[in-house]
Amino acid sequence: MYSSLTPAVLAELRRQRPYPAVSLVMPTHRRRPENAQDPVRLNNLVSEAERRLAADPGVTADHRDDVLAQLRAAVAETDLAHAADGLLVFAAPGEHQVWAVDRTVPERVVLADTFLTRNLVAADTAARPYWVLSVAADRITLWAGRGERVSRDTGHGFPLERDLEDPDAEREERVGDLPSTYRDEQARQFFRDADATLTDLLAAERRPLYVTGEPAALTLLDEVGDAARGAVQVPFGGLAHGTPEAVAKAVAPAREEEARRAVGEALEGLDRARGGHTYAAGVDEVWQKASDARIHRLVVEENFRTTVRAGEGHLEPAADDDLDAVHDIVDEIVESALETGAEVVFVPDGTLAEAGHIAAVLRF
Repeated sequence: MYSSLTPAVLAELRRQRPYPAVSLVMPTHRRRPENAQDPVRLNNLVSEAERRLAADPGVTADHRDDVLAQLRAAVAETDLAHAADGLLVFAAPGEHQVWAVDRTVPERVVLADTFLTRNLVAADTAARPYWVLSVAADRITLWAGRGERVSRDTGHGFPLERDLEDPDAEREERVGDLPSTYRDEQARQFFRDADATLTDLLAAERRPLYVTGEPAALTLLDEVGDAARGAVQVPFGGLAHGTPEAVAKAVAPAREEEARRAVGEALEGLDRARGGHTYAAGVDEVWQKASDARIHRLVVEENFRTTVRAGEGHLEPAADDDLDAVHDIVDEIVESALETGAEVVFVPDGTLAEAGHIAAVLRF
């Protein structure tokens, strides 16, 4: 199962496919006994997709058989014993993908010529992905973080490694004389290489960056380049050779502080927008502004969900069993805002109660 959404991967997912491109979306459960129902629900969704493929006159027999084979292969590869909060299965002629997301999703079967990505995009944004760069004299390691989970990233030119060939450098490292380890030209060039690799990474996939290491290592990284300027520094050594769990624990306080800062800044921005008449609140008004590409910053409560029906230019509340209802309108708003260059900030539940749980700063 996939869990890391990058701009390149998202662009590929949004590429037009030969009809039909099938998207299965379903909520899943992390624990027993609730997760016992997940395999049954997934098989039921596949059966529903099979029924709809058979009934659709626009689906050729070859494409129907191909997509069904892809769906069955996807199910066989899916490990529901380690499910997150939502599952997305994409299948089209000749291909399939399975995604696990840390955000609940509505149950759906969609046939189109593109995959349904809005739940995936909203889940990825809510997880607040980030990078951690752990620097040391002999190794510089990149970690990819999503929420509380961290994993080693080896797909962007890291880790970088070098031998400490100088006997004095090895002795200084053993006795803890770390500052001198970072003074020689070999160390500076090593860190310049890291800065260049990091520059390429952030140009391709910008995320918040945390840098861990001994103070002398952090200082050298700042001296030799600009890529890590503005990153949150965590003066904690040993993580370049560490474990994902140790890295996650080390950066957790800094992440929590950054999250509080972002929430405070977002709320202050809403207050200024209210006074400047560039403010929208409530799902109906915010949806309209997102459709018009007018949102500069979207602020939404982390677990806000609402079921609506789209009327003539407005949204109306709808029952969950309404066949014409839209169950994931918040995810649709998030994706629409991101597509038009808006910033999206998730805040704790209850923060925007007076605004209808969702609000926005408008461009005009």
